[in-house]
Amino acid sequence: MAVSLYDSPLGPIYIYEENGFITKLLFNEKINDEVLNESPLTIKAKEQLDLYFKGELKEFNLPLSPKGTPFRKKVWQALLNIPYGKTASYLDIARAIGNEKACRAVGQANGFNPIPIIIPCHRIINSNGKLGGYSGGLELKVQLLEHEKIHYSKK
Repeated sequence: MAVSLYDSPLGPIYIYEENGFITKLLFNEKINDEVLNESPLTIKAKEQLDLYFKGELKEFNLPLSPKGTPFRKKVWQALLNIPYGKTASYLDIARAIGNEKACRAVGQANGFNPIPIIIPCHRIINSNGKLGGYSGGLELKVQLLEHEKIHYSKK
């Protein structure tokens, strides 16, 4: 396993790689620096995150392997289809995975996304245009939405 620290405009992000796949990104957490050991893939992820935050990258191209249930993985795969600068609702994702009644479960899966930003869970908003929640906190979600120039309801 490789762990790399990326100093993002939003604060520190730890990038985890296992067996040639990005498996996790952690925001604003402090881990023991002794476990840091970059790999070519974590370096590539840092480069792509740099380009994303400069506004030069709209779609990540990294091998991903998020850990989760088959349902959660299906939701996370659907999130990858939301383009940069666009949003989708929990209902949109439920429909995309073929289970329109699964809105709440989609919301829960969204909250457990282990690879935020790259798997763009920040692009999910409520059907009424309001933000909903975000595992990294609403302030972080707002920063990501504003970075992508996404309009949302503040009320």
